[in-house]
Amino acid sequence: MKLIYNVKDRPSFGKVIVFALQQMLAILAATIAVPAIINNNESLIAQWGGEVGMSQSAALFGAGVGTIVYLLFTKFRSPVFLGSSFAFIGPMLAAFGGATSVAGGYAGILIGACMAGLVYVVIAIVVKLAGSAWINKVMPPVVIGPTVALIGLSLAGNAVGDAVKGAVAGDGWEMNAAGWVSLVCALVTLCVVMLCSVYGKKMTKMIPFIIGIAAGYIVATVFTLIGNATDNDALKVINFGLFSNMQWLPDFTFLKAFDGGFAAINGEYIATLAVAYVPVAFVVFAEHLADHKNISSIIDKDLLEDPGLHRTLLGDGVGSIAGAFFGGCPNTTYGESIGCVAISGNASVVTILATAIIAILAAFVAPFTTFLATIPSSVMGGVCMTLYGFIAVSGLKMVQKVDFNKNRNLFTAAVIFIAGIGGMALKIGPIKITNIAVALILGIITNAILSKKKASSEDPDENENQLIK
Repeated sequence: MKLIYNVKDRPSFGKVIVFALQQMLAILAATIAVPAIINNNESLIAQWGGEVGMSQSAALFGAGVGTIVYLLFTKFRSPVFLGSSFAFIGPMLAAFGGATSVAGGYAGILIGACMAGLVYVVIAIVVKLAGSAWINKVMPPVVIGPTVALIGLSLAGNAVGDAVKGAVAGDGWEMNAAGWVSLVCALVTLCVVMLCSVYGKKMTKMIPFIIGIAAGYIVATVFTLIGNATDNDALKVINFGLFSNMQWLPDFTFLKAFDGGFAAINGEYIATLAVAYVPVAFVVFAEHLADHKNISSIIDKDLLEDPGLHRTLLGDGVGSIAGAFFGGCPNTTYGESIGCVAISGNASVVTILATAIIAILAAFVAPFTTFLATIPSSVMGGVCMTLYGFIAVSGLKMVQKVDFNKNRNLFTAAVIFIAGIGGMALKIGPIKITNIAVALILGIITNAILSKKKASSEDPDENENQLIK
């Protein structure tokens, strides 16, 4: 992929602000979705008699802080934004569900985030001592490529679901009036993004998401105005009512946790947190590797070597702790951010830093964050069709030089795709291993077993996928 701005390049101040806003739009929906999911959990509402009160603006603040921590550890060489991790939704629910008070639940998610972060620290120490060369042997292109592609493909349902928001799910989407309106908004956004990216000149080519979202938002506004005038709920795409109930200041997690939350912590609860958080951290480690292999292929530089896997792990782990300290949500590297880098051709790490700073400042500007929250999911669905698609294509690009005339490569890729797309997620007690992690593990095992065959003069096996030479 041809980059217009490389990692160390510094666009002008005005351009950096525009590029940072684009990155913000790319990561926003997922970042603020995690606290919303926690707040709307029916079991927690029943347990506490209402929402637990997680703050979306605090989550945005935490994502900004976590990203700056990550950039510091990686010496500003990895252009990726860290946002709220969906993998830790289960552990967060367990933390609140097992607490004796809401404040105790907030204390629990801080302790749990520290546990998960320490897992990364331990792995980073091991990598520092043992080196990272084993990563390329255990996870060659035939393993990591399909896994990266799988990350994008596994998110496809989310993008399509948002694009037809309001339609009835089933054996195919049963399109009602709301579904058609959403689809129109999504397709307008998608088409504008594609046209700007392909036919745009200079800046237009680099900010296709901003222009696309603006176009989709205008169409959604027209539908909403007509819906309000005719009292047609199917046309009311944008919820402008959010402006009447704006959250002016973020409710930081540590303030709620230190308000008597730690007093209720006991040994049994600590054990519950350990069982909930620690295994998930190992699962997310696999996705950490895939994300960094992906961004490495985009910027044409192996980040696992420079600045090093130990640094990316430390940045991700400590960044997760920092993010949870403020917003409650452990952070992780975002595929949406990587997709934005790929499509815009802007890998400047200055842009990521500016995005983090804007996220921190925006947490205190209620009208701005509220406006971002009013962007319809259908519009973001149109954007995510490109973002998630680029993640998938990036993975396929990694296997271009893999020799699929060799059965071992075919079997390895086949196992990863079928296990992942088939949804082979495993739940062992309170521990859930995602379909991506399961697929990666099976791919590693398959490749290791089939690579035991030694090369012969008739079947030389000298490509990059050989585990034992």
